[in-house]
Amino acid sequence: MYRDTSLGAAARADPRPGSAVGHGVGLAGLAGVVLWIAVARARGLDGPYAALVALAACGVPMVLWSLLADKVHHAPSTGIDWTAARPWREMRAISLTKIVGLWTTWGGIALIYATGRFYWQGNFAFAMWCLGYGAPLLFLASIPYVFWIDRRLIDPRDGAWHLGAWLSGQAGAAPEAIFAHLRSWAVKGFFLAFMLAIVPAGFGALIRWDGSLRDPVAVASGLITLMFVIDVAFASVGYLLTFRPLDSHIRSASPYAAGWAAALICYPPFILMEAGGPLNYHPGTADWVHWFSGHPLLLLVTGAVLVVLTAIYAWATVAFGMRFSNLTNRGILTHGPYAWSRHPAYLSKNLFWWVSTIPILSTGTLVDAVRATLILGAVSGVYWWRAKTEERHLSLDPDYLAYSTWMERNAPVPRFFAWLRS
Repeated sequence: MYRDTSLGAAARADPRPGSAVGHGVGLAGLAGVVLWIAVARARGLDGPYAALVALAACGVPMVLWSLLADKVHHAPSTGIDWTAARPWREMRAISLTKIVGLWTTWGGIALIYATGRFYWQGNFAFAMWCLGYGAPLLFLASIPYVFWIDRRLIDPRDGAWHLGAWLSGQAGAAPEAIFAHLRSWAVKGFFLAFMLAIVPAGFGALIRWDGSLRDPVAVASGLITLMFVIDVAFASVGYLLTFRPLDSHIRSASPYAAGWAAALICYPPFILMEAGGPLNYHPGTADWVHWFSGHPLLLLVTGAVLVVLTAIYAWATVAFGMRFSNLTNRGILTHGPYAWSRHPAYLSKNLFWWVSTIPILSTGTLVDAVRATLILGAVSGVYWWRAKTEERHLSLDPDYLAYSTWMERNAPVPRFFAWLRS
């Protein structure tokens, strides 16, 4: 996951990580969501509506910072020329064709939601409620938005237009542009539903946390929940705010089946790590609290390590600002934890699982311990696979090649692994 900011030609000329570009927008979103969490805790607002407000508290400051401070709408990568708006009449046919493509795409996503029983059970029912109320507004708002933006786009014939042209029998529809469009919306449709489904539970648990500082386990649990709430807020906003004027649009979605397979098996309904799944490593194991019970110092140290790992994981998401998204390139990210590692989120997440589970210790037999260790190793292997498929996709971008080369020579984590291999 390296997609992000508006480095443009500067990244190609000087791809040094740690650029100041993009830091402010993440900090603005972080300040907004933390402020709302404080207000919600003070007032006891732990319901799903308060959780949705947390997304707004995260997203609105980032939009304002991007437009007013970073002025991302003027970046060449937006594909917008604000100085040369075409006449309405000249763009009417193109815009109508694009609306046909967009509405058809959204109708297809809605059909998948409607026919998939999975999407109407458990936490996903809340996501469907959100999308059900939001869909009519999206359809209506798309009309003025498309007519407005098309007048200013350098090339208004994007993937949605190509799909609309193909559906309406017009000449010039390119299959690859259509496939790229559908892949981008497949990413949004799949992951946005998942993110909205998990927003309320984590937010409610955080608001109800008693905040006691006397129990190191409770403190660690509360801080870990806080990190995950921040992560989910930023990720959800990232899937919602894919707009060219914000320079947060999807440049490309992975064209490789291996990349999709590696990602999808980590999320429901395809997840392989849940109870009953072939990569569920939990049977015969217990968590760190069980193994270190009665040893306050070990509990304190282990809890602190897990909090730090979760903080790195959340930091990796915050660094994206409003450009977080799986399976996509939304610009190459070089600052924050991505100046240390090309995969800080995957690395910290897997270390968290190993430290929190300690699979070699078993509540059952030695066979259970070996099995759990091997399966957790396989889970880490899945994330290694995900990392490699992402690198393959992003290597289609010259900016990423420059970044990757710099990281191999200079970044601490790649150099450490190179030292181990040697």
